Amino acid sequence: MEWVKAAHVLSVIAWMAGLLYLPRLFIYHAGVAVGSEASETFKTMERKLYRGITTPAMIASWIFGLWLAFGYGLVDFSQGWMWVKALTVIVLTGVQGFYGSLRRAFAEDRNRRSHKFFRAINEIPFVLAIIIVIMVIVKPF
Repeated sequence: MEWVKAAHVLSVIAWMAGLLYLPRLFIYHAGVAVGSEASETFKTMERKLYRGITTPAMIASWIFGLWLAFGYGLVDFSQGWMWVKALTVIVLTGVQGFYGSLRRAFAEDRNRRSHKFFRAINEIPFVLAIIIVIMVIVKPF
């Protein structure tokens, strides 16, 4: 079980790293000309980060988390904190899907959003991570 916990924590770290870095790339990408060398470089970086790190890490986080919850019975679903955590993880997964649609827009040269928009959404994964960590560690209810 300790190996599964370690794998879960490591995959969550990689997932969060990707979700925190991807919008930073969008911020910089939004400021360069479509078709420029910089734009093409950002497209490559975004694709590799999203497909090569963030998505596999998300899948691993879900697999190891569900394994811990159901395989080892570590979760007591009668406690409210677990439901808040589960809902927050689902929202975080939705955020990744939204980031994926933004990445596709850049890849197809159809982004219409400013760097200010990307600065605003940059903080969403971290706020969700704060909620998740508090639920898991503090278990406030």
